[in-house]
Amino acid sequence: MKTNKVFVLSFLIALQIIFLQSATPSISLSEIGKEISRFKQNQKSIAIAQFNPQALAKEIADRYLKKIPLQSLPDNLTLEQALQVQDQFVRLLVPSYSKPVGYKAGLTNKEVQAKFNSDRPVSGILLEKMLLKSGATVPANFGTRPLIEGDLMVRVGSETINTARTPQEVLSALDAVIPFLELPDLVYAENIKLTAPKIVAINVGARLGIMGEIISLTKVNEWQEKLEKIQLIIRDREGKQLAIGESKTLLGDPVKAIVWLRDELRSRGKFLKKGDLLSLGTMTPAIPVKSGIIIRAQYIGLDDNIVEISVKFK
Repeated sequence: MKTNKVFVLSFLIALQIIFLQSATPSISLSEIGKEISRFKQNQKSIAIAQFNPQALAKEIADRYLKKIPLQSLPDNLTLEQALQVQDQFVRLLVPSYSKPVGYKAGLTNKEVQAKFNSDRPVSGILLEKMLLKSGATVPANFGTRPLIEGDLMVRVGSETINTARTPQEVLSALDAVIPFLELPDLVYAENIKLTAPKIVAINVGARLGIMGEIISLTKVNEWQEKLEKIQLIIRDREGKQLAIGESKTLLGDPVKAIVWLRDELRSRGKFLKKGDLLSLGTMTPAIPVKSGIIIRAQYIGLDDNIVEISVKFK
């Protein structure tokens, strides 16, 4: 489909050049270039006018809720348009997943950004019933393309985070750090090439997540150093290592991921409030899930002892 559109557009441009040269033989190449630019802009305006976020969101929601692979969205979807789709999509999920309780940052890992041809993170919205307690049992087919990733979560303790300027001020506006395993769903069919806008449109793959016990964030200076040095090992039931990661993969420092998410939301007129949960992104490679396995995530450096959370897939 995309190839056909490119061919048609090229054909129309060629016809326009021929017409301009035959109608006005004295027209310069620069003037022809200006006419072509205007033509392309008109085509772009038409495409924008045809954009229907409600219809796209409904298609995504229908497939998401029925766990049917999404065949794709328009290849020319922009980030701005994708955010409009995401907003409508999340509204359609509220009856099933309840109210928003926080936000998630995605593509905070440079290697993951490269896979999606992006040079920046993206954001999504967490809904109440997406979040489960450690030890939960989850169907292995919980999504269209179910995965599991090691993540890290923090909780907003004060709305001063919206104006915090230094890392210390940011951390002072938090009241908890929470070990978190995300269970994302890529939604799209496996043959679809994914881009940042396509990921944003599906709410950055938010489906489920496993939360551990809350760890109070009190001594700010200690936590600033501690957050940079957390290690995460994901193991199976027998103890075999499946993946490993570090907190510094989150934009080099988890605090930077928090600030990015805060600023991204603020640029869209949204402000963090007390109690908001913030998922900071994946620290490990994504792992496919299958029935009968137990996944254990061990956090080293998050507390005095190793902190472990788990999930069983049935």
